[in-house]
Amino acid sequence: MDPGVKKCVQEAIEKIKQLGGKIKEISLPLTEYALSTYYILLPAEASSNLAKYDGIRYGNRPEADTLKDIYLRARGEGFGEEVKRRIMIGTYVLSAGYYDAFYKKSLAVRTAIFDEFMKAFNEVDVIISPTSPGLPWKLEEKLNDPIALYLADIFTLPANIAGICAISVPCGFLQGLPVGIQFMAAPMKEGNVLRAANAYQSASDWHAKRPPGF
Repeated sequence: MDPGVKKCVQEAIEKIKQLGGKIKEISLPLTEYALSTYYILLPAEASSNLAKYDGIRYGNRPEADTLKDIYLRARGEGFGEEVKRRIMIGTYVLSAGYYDAFYKKSLAVRTAIFDEFMKAFNEVDVIISPTSPGLPWKLEEKLNDPIALYLADIFTLPANIAGICAISVPCGFLQGLPVGIQFMAAPMKEGNVLRAANAYQSASDWHAKRPPGF
């Protein structure tokens, strides 16, 4: 994590203490596997769900001489590079010989991550974390580095994997760019994250600031 981002988040936590919040450090060791689990399950679902976009029943229907060409052009022209990449990964992990090793095991890990969160919520009402480990990058700066793009999601993906509610609000600025803090709560406890985020945002003005040029 960028040291500047860490400092902004720590300052936000101090502000929450001043507002009367009780802070308790907890450990969620299984969230280490949330990123890899997510990028197995999500591409698998994308591969399955987008299979219907064949250029005939769904999706872009190009002019072509053969059925095969319709399929190829419909997906080649209708999907962006990242979508194609995820479809290919998903098709791989769902293929014979890899389903049990990757997809099925990831389902089990997702359940374990959920259980770990539920145990944590027996101790605390809301979990706080950074939103991103670094600052926003320029448009298309990481386009050819998908791993860097995926790693930027390391703090937000656990909530998606576990199916819990979360919200991000601004908590600082570095080099003219915003830094976010994330509040997470148990399923059906949206009120907790909304109240916590509103209390913090009402006592700060980071949400009113804009990067240069905006």
